[in-house]
Amino acid sequence: MNLENIIKKASKTLKDYNIPSYELDAEVLLSDLMGVKKEFLILNNKTDISAEIIKKYKIAIKRRINREPVAYITGKKEFWSTEFFVNKSTLVPRPETELLIYKLVEFYKFKKINILDVGTGSGCILLSLLKELNKSYGTGIDISKKAVQIAKKNAKNLKLNNRSKFKVFDLEKFNNGKYDLIVSNPPYIPTKDINKLSRDITNYEPKNALDGGLDGLDSFKKVIYMSNYLLKLNGLLSLEIGFNQYLQVSRLLKLYKFRETHKEYDYKRNVRCIISTKEGFF
Repeated sequence: MNLENIIKKASKTLKDYNIPSYELDAEVLLSDLMGVKKEFLILNNKTDISAEIIKKYKIAIKRRINREPVAYITGKKEFWSTEFFVNKSTLVPRPETELLIYKLVEFYKFKKINILDVGTGSGCILLSLLKELNKSYGTGIDISKKAVQIAKKNAKNLKLNNRSKFKVFDLEKFNNGKYDLIVSNPPYIPTKDINKLSRDITNYEPKNALDGGLDGLDSFKKVIYMSNYLLKLNGLLSLEIGFNQYLQVSRLLKLYKFRETHKEYDYKRNVRCIISTKEGFF
């Protein structure tokens, strides 16, 4: 069977099972198995593929039918124009999180800073920042040992392990050093809303990286409170927030004497990132 026919067949199967991105998923899964770019599939669509690849492809398509995210099937996800290793112990990096990176890179370009990434997961936020801020250093902490292992693997792959450290730590027990910048994409989904998310998320992504407690604010309270002690003078705290959480998180920041300096919007004009500093310090 040639590339064109097998992709058409796989796309139709995924579409029949209500996978919205059926065509893209079919292409990504096959290109990954073949070790080629997606463009290769288009330019060489009459090429026959081996029985071994077809067998593996059918398994991958079946996993996608069961709503397993493509990133977990391939073991990687592109973020900030870089491929990151991921697995079920880490969240799948999302485009919205790149909003947090843009503003910080703009602000700290050419500066040498020390960064703390709270709830680092795959390490995609910290490592993307270090990739752009080549004089800077950072530490990523997470309560998940398996997530930290993936972050270390990404750091080594990106040749950033000399400027980054990843540790298994609960933020409430972390008191190592002072930081110019603290970043966090904490769990922010209210517990009651977890089961309303798509099956791709609820059945596969780590719940401890999603569940923000009764009101979705539990982790924000901890991060903001601890940032009082971990930030240097004039340091910045940058938080990714969930849909419609701006007013609640903004109130929390004011309560702990932080002053908002920037906010970043997604394409639907929802605030998805708040950058703040200790009041009177900036």
